[in-house]
Amino acid sequence: MRRMGTANVLIAGMRGLGVEIAKNVILSGVKSVTVQDEGLAEWMDFSSQFFLLASHLGQNRALSSLSQLSALNPHVHVNAHTGPLKETLLQQFQVVVLTDSSLDDQQRFGTFCHSNGIKLIVADTKGLCGQLFCDFGEEFEVLDADGETPASAMIDHITKADPGVVTCFEQRHGFVDGSTVSLSEVCGMTKLNSYGPVDIKVLGPDSFSICDTSSFSEYEKGGVATEVKKSKILQFKPLDEALVDPELLVMTDYGKMTKHQTLHLAFQALHGFVKRVGRLPLPRSQSDAELLVAMVTELNKVSQLDQLDEGVVQSLSFTACGDLAPVNAFIGGLAAQEVMKACTGKFTPLQQWLYFDALECLPEDNGGEGEQLTESSRYDGQTAVFGSGFQERLGEQKYFLVGAGAIGCELLKNFALIGLGAGEGGHITVTDMDSIERSNLNRQFLFRSQDIGRQKSEVAAQAVRVMNPNMNITAHQNHLDPDSEQVYGHTFFMGLDGVAAALDNVEARVYLDGRCVQHQRPMLEGGTLGSKGHSLVVVPHLTESYGPAKTGSQNAIPLCTLKNFPHRIEHTLQWARDQFEGLYKQAAEHVNLYFRDSAGFLERTLGRGEAEALEVLECVWGGVGGQRPQGWEDCVGWARRQWETLYNNDIAQLLHCFPSDQLTSSGLPFWSGAKRCPHPLTFDPSNTTHMDYVVAAANLYGQIYGIVGTRDCSAIRSILERVHIPAFTPKSTVKIHLTDKEMEEERESGNLDTGRLDELQKKLSSPPVNSAALQMHPIDFEKDDDNNFHIDYIVAASNLRAENYDIPTADRHKSKLIAGRIIPAIATTTAAVAGLMCVELYKLVQGHRKISSYRSGYINLAVQYCVLSEPLGPQRFTVSDRSAHTPTGMELTRLYSVCLLIATVTSAFRPKSVPPYKQRVSECP
Repeated sequence: MRRMGTANVLIAGMRGLGVEIAKNVILSGVKSVTVQDEGLAEWMDFSSQFFLLASHLGQNRALSSLSQLSALNPHVHVNAHTGPLKETLLQQFQVVVLTDSSLDDQQRFGTFCHSNGIKLIVADTKGLCGQLFCDFGEEFEVLDADGETPASAMIDHITKADPGVVTCFEQRHGFVDGSTVSLSEVCGMTKLNSYGPVDIKVLGPDSFSICDTSSFSEYEKGGVATEVKKSKILQFKPLDEALVDPELLVMTDYGKMTKHQTLHLAFQALHGFVKRVGRLPLPRSQSDAELLVAMVTELNKVSQLDQLDEGVVQSLSFTACGDLAPVNAFIGGLAAQEVMKACTGKFTPLQQWLYFDALECLPEDNGGEGEQLTESSRYDGQTAVFGSGFQERLGEQKYFLVGAGAIGCELLKNFALIGLGAGEGGHITVTDMDSIERSNLNRQFLFRSQDIGRQKSEVAAQAVRVMNPNMNITAHQNHLDPDSEQVYGHTFFMGLDGVAAALDNVEARVYLDGRCVQHQRPMLEGGTLGSKGHSLVVVPHLTESYGPAKTGSQNAIPLCTLKNFPHRIEHTLQWARDQFEGLYKQAAEHVNLYFRDSAGFLERTLGRGEAEALEVLECVWGGVGGQRPQGWEDCVGWARRQWETLYNNDIAQLLHCFPSDQLTSSGLPFWSGAKRCPHPLTFDPSNTTHMDYVVAAANLYGQIYGIVGTRDCSAIRSILERVHIPAFTPKSTVKIHLTDKEMEEERESGNLDTGRLDELQKKLSSPPVNSAALQMHPIDFEKDDDNNFHIDYIVAASNLRAENYDIPTADRHKSKLIAGRIIPAIATTTAAVAGLMCVELYKLVQGHRKISSYRSGYINLAVQYCVLSEPLGPQRFTVSDRSAHTPTGMELTRLYSVCLLIATVTSAFRPKSVPPYKQRVSECP
């Protein structure tokens, strides 16, 4: 981000593609962006230029867009240049982006930029096709090739050989051939700890070879292998040389290899066509298409492609006049990411050509007639490709958008530009229950700082009405779940033409997918994770659906690891989050539920099993009994005793059960591999982390009881001098579980202190008479407020536990990212994914019924990985020699319920009881 903050970027051309790139680059946070355009706004621009208003017709495009672009990020200086491009202008910038430019200008400025160390990006779209080119000079240093967190693995054994072989505890260490790793914490073969980075050769998923270890000491135990990232130097060819080098073509759809090789020539021929005729080929003009095919054939005499796809050239000619927002969004997202790479050296840039086409959006029967453009409609750039009949169908669509966050904003922008639901009878319903936060502004471009605190759906709906005053859109603030089915019920879904999911969690996607399957409505779905993204289209009876949620247990941290055997900072941070939830939220919620209905609460709690009941009732008694704090000093005393329990007593008890020299039944060291041997900490009021924990814990504890605290460390230290810390002696009767299975078996065994459970039940049988005054204040974790002690607590609690186990600590920023479960999100990926989703939307509205017409998209802009592939069809099975879709368990259960309802209503069959779920599924015919 610091390197980006020093970069000056020039973006030439302010039609749809140029403004898309400018928007993404400005949101990313460069130092300055200058937008250049000599042209005047015309109706043709409105199909994709989202910052132009009707009042801007006839005015300079760069000047007209300036105020809106400047408002995106107040930290970026945005300027407009309305004169022609000249070398003297280009010299002022580190990165130059050319859009809507001639091939002559591309070659001229390409040569200049290459020889003057200026990074050049050329981006272009014509109808349903797009082109991207990068030249970052003779030597460009990539500091981080992929942006991934360095892989690490716990070591199980190292052989004394040439080369030495390292075996890891993990089933998959995550390294690849040629990786460089550093070794640390190795016992016995200690020379490896100071050996430095070593290149490895992967031997298997859990093993790899390193350097010659034959002269080293014998390996004893322990060790961590951590990937070391290295920079690399890339060489780029100038544009005129790259034009004739087919090896520099990066594929996006491996089923279209011949098409994209042909497009490389067709884009060059298109420039020649404009130079010769003075215009782009007219829509559906057969004569223009024949001329373009002839020009491509002539170019191929030099390139000598084995196959020339004349159909692609013809389709490009038929649609080249078009200007489509979804295609600009996709290419613009990719191009803006290349700008960020050029500014920072982070991620691997495109080398050097990329082509994209969505020609399968055209009618499957290849029908359609050309139309003479009237240039009086904001949709002229789209009508040039699909015709006015299709535009009317788009306007009549009724769509449901779930989510108005990053992808939701981009989708709404595209909906407004293409006119989805903007005609007679059309409508968009958008729902999002969240309000706007400051951290949203770097990627959710419909929002501004003055909108913070307002509802996302309302602000987004207002913003797109400005883009397209014809938009018919209603904003809701409902959470989509079974509770909202009275709003989004059968009638609502049956009135829709389709659904778009812009959600941030799998559970909500699965639920929405189920509703779409139930009502046989198509669904567009997309998601991002930093530079990675995907898009999916679900077509009833044609493609597979999103499907049931995949279990996340394989990525979940085992409870026994969190409780007793952490070995990564992620484990200690998750433990700290669990501590926060238990101490400051769940405890207060339990007490309030008890006050609200003591008898019912006790009955429900005891019905959850003795183990859980004992835990909950202890928590409630702590909030209503003698442990309740009476003032600030009590809160400080509680925090200090918590510190002693967590970081000294619990560790001492663990070491009492499993001493540092403990051996397993096999005679191997117990504390080895993934089990780090801990050590207790001794409280030191002069230690910053120790005091950070006490300050945060005491203040949070006070908050749930309505007690005002302080950050005054001197005052807190004076209180600590009076706090009594009880002596602790480890107990031999305590059992510590080694696995989650042992923990579960213990809970189910009933081997609990039932006497204590009975005692608590009696104590809580009669609630206090002043229960209203004793109500507590549960705390919801909030990562974005640096003054609420939440992140303070998490960082201190996690790092103290990491110190217990000799795990490298994490700074506040890293802790906040992990504990706050912050999903990395950037505008470039979001724009690209939304573009791909809307490309599929075209196909849905066209009514395509061939699965080969649709595409699922998978992208990773960090390494310019873009793969578009045909989606899978639905699973099928045979019933009575007839093919049918495979029903899910949910569908079977729903079918069974419907059958029961029908049978009951008609009195044909009245079951005495409804069998349990598993029986219902297994017995369903």
